[in-house]
Amino acid sequence: MNESLSFISDLEVLSSILIRCFVIGVVFITLWFIFFLFGGDAGYTIHARLFQISRHEYDLLNYYGMAFVKGCNFLLFLFPYIAIRMVLRRRKA
Repeated sequence: MNESLSFISDLEVLSSILIRCFVIGVVFITLWFIFFLFGGDAGYTIHARLFQISRHEYDLLNYYGMAFVKGCNFLLFLFPYIAIRMVLRRRKA
């Protein structure tokens, strides 16, 4: 019985870590979008000097990067969080 309580406690800790990581990821993506939206010209100027890319390529890299981070955020943090919470709800019922 003690192992079962320890397991449930571990799952609750893990779920709280996962949801915090998800929130941090959402904040990161939001800040990235805000910086891209309002500081896009300055960012493009810096990166164009360093990497010789066009404005279109710079925009695509940012959009694809945001999409990749968003997808990883959902797959690695939100979906496992939901699965763990479902397991915990089933155990309590």
